[in-house]
Amino acid sequence: MILYNSLTHKREEFYTNEPGKVKIYTCGPTVYHFAHIGNLRSYIMEDILVRYLEYAGYDVLRVMNITDVGHLSSDADTGEDKMLKGAKREHKTVMEIADYYTKAFFADADKLNIKRPDVTQPATGCIAEFIEMIKVLLEKGYAYQAGGNVYFDTSKLDRYYVFGEHDAEDLEVGVREGVEADENKKNKADFVLWFTKSKFEDQELKWESPWGYGYPGWHIECSAISVKYCGEYLDIHCGGIDNQFPHHTNEIAQSESYLGHKWCNFWFHVLHLNTASGKMSKSSGKFLTVSVLEEQGIDPLAYRYFCLNSHYRKNLVFSDEALENAATAYKKLRTRCAALKEDGEVNEAALEEFRAKFREALDNDLVTSLALTAVYDVLKAEINDATKRAIIADYDKVLALDLLKPYPEEKKDDADPEILAKIAERAAAKKAKDYAKADAIRAELAAQGITLIDTPQGTTYKRG
Repeated sequence: MILYNSLTHKREEFYTNEPGKVKIYTCGPTVYHFAHIGNLRSYIMEDILVRYLEYAGYDVLRVMNITDVGHLSSDADTGEDKMLKGAKREHKTVMEIADYYTKAFFADADKLNIKRPDVTQPATGCIAEFIEMIKVLLEKGYAYQAGGNVYFDTSKLDRYYVFGEHDAEDLEVGVREGVEADENKKNKADFVLWFTKSKFEDQELKWESPWGYGYPGWHIECSAISVKYCGEYLDIHCGGIDNQFPHHTNEIAQSESYLGHKWCNFWFHVLHLNTASGKMSKSSGKFLTVSVLEEQGIDPLAYRYFCLNSHYRKNLVFSDEALENAATAYKKLRTRCAALKEDGEVNEAALEEFRAKFREALDNDLVTSLALTAVYDVLKAEINDATKRAIIADYDKVLALDLLKPYPEEKKDDADPEILAKIAERAAAKKAKDYAKADAIRAELAAQGITLIDTPQGTTYKRG
């Protein structure tokens, strides 16, 4: 198996520290808001990686953190704590926010057939481990105290920018509005390991520590949680490309300084989901969640299918039209697969032949688009339905698209003839490009508590 290693910028033959076993660490969500579909693209592609490694016979241990403290609104340790920001927004406690959005994240993951990690660890449950790691870094001379906080000293490293060089200007604060320089740092690249009461007096979550009453920095949590559950040697670290700097750069700095040796073999980064105007994010105008897709009549697994049509190391451009086309194609594919009959004997030789083609696509740095092509090749093959079903069931262990399950019929609310007539009238207006009339019909129905849902298959509605 060949896997691209974003630390070395090379495609490398995959290897593990222990034969037959893979230890994977995934950067989990900061649970201050819903995950948008750009975030979820990373988790979908990580899920494919995990499923394929298991398919290939590896015993996989996957660990993921939940960031419920310490992540500031700037990844470079400046700005407001994201969890506190969420709590203020919704007039709840930080832990109420964390609990609600953790459950929401996993509910979305379930809809996308993303397997849950073997270990999920909230940061607030590992304060003792963070403190211990920081103690060792101070003892070894890799950290220092200043202004009540504890910082990692990047000048102690032979090379800090391990993923690629950054210009000094990239680290300048003050270029961005509302960001103030941290005068306690010895070097601009230094980062906080532990905050005390000198920072954010209104921070809700604080703990006793040797350096004062405070809370951990964001970066230390992933290092400590990974070492706790995966040990000193990690096979693969996953995350979105935006985590590469400074978060993953800082993880490597503190982990290898703490351990005294190389920490992780492979770094697996998933590129952005972009709109035509740029990166999709919570701060941008278009904040799409799984729930919003469902309201638009899009099956969450159609979004998974949409993601699998692109390689994880390429930016994926999102548009409503592209997603609707993917939803239509997914429905057709699933309908064809589910219609295959179970009668007849499975041709084992054909099964093995097709398995080899499927593995060839995924062994080459997880080319999921070719893995999907392999499904269509099965449907076109001159073999009986029972064999086709067996092959597709085998592929779906990795793809997780529910290909052999009948596509659910759309539920229509009461099928009120008057509302259906209005929907037909609106459709005719849109066809005639009389958009003002079409909008007026939608508004008229909305005033009656009726919401129209435009889908690739037509328009449906719901009350309330």
